[in-house]
Amino acid sequence: MRIKLGLTTQIIIGAVLGIILGAVLRSKIADIKIIGDIFLRLIQMAVIPLVFCTVIAAIGKLPIKQLGRLGMRIVLWFTITTVIAALVGLILGCLFHPGMGLHLTLNAPLTDDIVKNKVALTDMILGFFPTNIFEALTQGNTIQVIIFALLFGVVLSKANTSQQYDAILTGLQQLNQLLVSLIQAVLRLAPLGIGALMAAVTADNGLKVLIPLIKFLGIFGLGTLLFLMGLFTMIMLRAHMSLHAVLHGFANIILIAMTTTSSAASLPVEMHDAEKRLGVGKEISELVLPLGMALNSNGLAMYLALACVTMTQFYGLSLSFLMMLEIVLLAIVACLGTVAVPGGGLVALTIIVPALGLPLESIALLAGIDWFAGIFRTTLNVVGDTTTAIMIAADEHELSQVSVSIEN
Repeated sequence: MRIKLGLTTQIIIGAVLGIILGAVLRSKIADIKIIGDIFLRLIQMAVIPLVFCTVIAAIGKLPIKQLGRLGMRIVLWFTITTVIAALVGLILGCLFHPGMGLHLTLNAPLTDDIVKNKVALTDMILGFFPTNIFEALTQGNTIQVIIFALLFGVVLSKANTSQQYDAILTGLQQLNQLLVSLIQAVLRLAPLGIGALMAAVTADNGLKVLIPLIKFLGIFGLGTLLFLMGLFTMIMLRAHMSLHAVLHGFANIILIAMTTTSSAASLPVEMHDAEKRLGVGKEISELVLPLGMALNSNGLAMYLALACVTMTQFYGLSLSFLMMLEIVLLAIVACLGTVAVPGGGLVALTIIVPALGLPLESIALLAGIDWFAGIFRTTLNVVGDTTTAIMIAADEHELSQVSVSIEN
């Protein structure tokens, strides 16, 4: 009887084997790192076009009326919760120092790049806006690509009132599906790529690399718990729901999120329970939740901020205020259009890590525990989206009395 192992299991096995090989063979296996580097490049090559197409399609398919008053409220809630999540990750990382105790070496060119990244705040803000979208695409400037995609999506939505631009929208959605399929195909190589990277890192540093990973998961779990408590408190105050009703309404959503570690897989249950168990109006649910899956990722924002702080601690780098601000901003924009499937955290890291001037191989350490981090990440993502739907429904008087019932 053949035992079929899931990708997550394969990645964990690959990471463990890589650690064992690196610890036993040490310098003899150091050259295996090239396999991991190839894997990271294969992920990177599709990230920018994926973000470009996803954001335009997510905004462009919405009727322009829904992008008005209601759209502004949705964006406001998405922004507030994502900023808070990123700040929680940053603060917890600075307080508990998960990356301390592991001393990785950073070569001189990369150190120079990090110093150059410490630009004035006004220059940083100006750098968000592209002068040439093709230049931004070729240089992989994610923030500029997202800014252009957001504006283009709004224009497409406004111009497509008579469906005369449906062909463009359909083409973008189809291209997006192909890019997702491409990244999913590349992720099948993750057990080998991550195993090779873990072997190389362990060969250089020994088994002490495991200590920061355990600390990282513990701190991320604490941040998840604190953030959930904050969201639930906000719901009880704004929607006038009891804690029992809130926990009952979110029980299935959280269970599916934790077991699938996929926002996309959680969406059908999320929409059903938001309407039937939490009383969110159907129109609000169908608008907010799919859009939230593509554009709002509280868990990912917290994860990326905490991961970046952890990585800077790996290399003994001190964080200035501007670099902290850059981490928060990058964590927020990297959430836009990120793949809503297992492994999306790795894709997001390949966006944000180079932007901070850190080496891509830093990702290998956290990639080995990505599935465990994905449990916390996905839970926060889907609960954050559903919370936004509840808040919007309450503002629009589209929250029914089902929200205080525990019979459904």
